[in-house]
Amino acid sequence: MLTALLNYLDQNTTIPLSEEDVELMRKAFIPRKFRKKQFLLQEGDVCKYISFVVKGAVRQYTVDEKGNEHVLNLAIENWWTSDRESYHRLTPSIYNIDAWEETQVLMLPKADGWYDKVNSIPAFCQLRIKLDDAHHMAMQSRLHSSINYTAEYRYEELLRKYPDFLKRFPQHIIASYLGITKETLSRIRNQSLKK
Repeated sequence: MLTALLNYLDQNTTIPLSEEDVELMRKAFIPRKFRKKQFLLQEGDVCKYISFVVKGAVRQYTVDEKGNEHVLNLAIENWWTSDRESYHRLTPSIYNIDAWEETQVLMLPKADGWYDKVNSIPAFCQLRIKLDDAHHMAMQSRLHSSINYTAEYRYEELLRKYPDFLKRFPQHIIASYLGITKETLSRIRNQSLKK
């Protein structure tokens, strides 16, 4: 599984990895497999890992007092998932993260200083800065869209930016991610197909 992460680093950084870097990563990252609907993180638990998705699909969501799910993030191959606030502050998470498909991940633990050790690898540090910037821009864009644009526009943006999400996740999860009802999403998709 580590090969997938090494390839990802090679494609997304300009700094080559040394043999020592690779060995450190081999020791730091824990390979895990999750069944569909199995939790990587449950609300109330402290997030102990940042996970790189090697294969599969996961979602990060909250559940309100009425039992409705609100999807914050989706992740597929070559994406990362965690509750960063819980991970870094060691506080109970308000989120659930579960596998939507059979999923394989590489998990970077906070314990024993593994996060800091891996961040001392120049290529990984460069990647983290790049990902932090990309994540910040994506969250700004998503927030801007949710405030300023129609559900139709948000759906079209998702279709344009992340078409694989629409293939991998069912309609109710996509609707929640977009902040709309299943019925609204169904209507938008039907209108889109007629165009």
